[in-house]
Amino acid sequence: MEAALRDLIAAHDLAQISVGDITKRAGVNRSTFYEHYADVHALAAAACTAMFDELIAAVSALALRGDWQDQAGGDPLANVFSHVAGNARLYRALLGADGSAQVINHLLGRMIATAHANLALARTGQSPAEGDPGAIPEDPQAVFIAGAVLATLIDWLRRDLPGTPAQMAAVIRPSLASVAMTARSEQATADELA
Repeated sequence: MEAALRDLIAAHDLAQISVGDITKRAGVNRSTFYEHYADVHALAAAACTAMFDELIAAVSALALRGDWQDQAGGDPLANVFSHVAGNARLYRALLGADGSAQVINHLLGRMIATAHANLALARTGQSPAEGDPGAIPEDPQAVFIAGAVLATLIDWLRRDLPGTPAQMAAVIRPSLASVAMTARSEQATADELA
């Protein structure tokens, strides 16, 4: 069913795709669909897990410690935009005006957890153990970073990708660097007071 949905998204907006369209394309009946998924949006989140994993890996590579380069000397922030550009049709269907709030919330939660881990590494030099994205401690800076990156990606998609991935990265990098610098500064102050 996941492959059927990805095929359908290549030609239609997510809002235009019904459970009947998916089951017909997949050659299964409706009851089989509902044994596995609550609705089309739940299927969309599952069908795009591998793509989201690639996006999270790209976000995870963001060096919020201030160097902004990956081990190969590349630009991880530009890689985030490159990944989305390479999958623009699917991301538009999922994150666009006719997309899925459930999918957006799922992706945002994963991005918050990743930003939290990156900030924890920047603050303390240690990454927290991976776990349930809903179980991370309150971290408004991680929420801000994830929300800003996701909102920028969504707007970029809706505007038909104006600017290259490198240009987009250059525009938002100073804002992300400022938040990361504030997080490091706050941690240094807390360490001095302890």
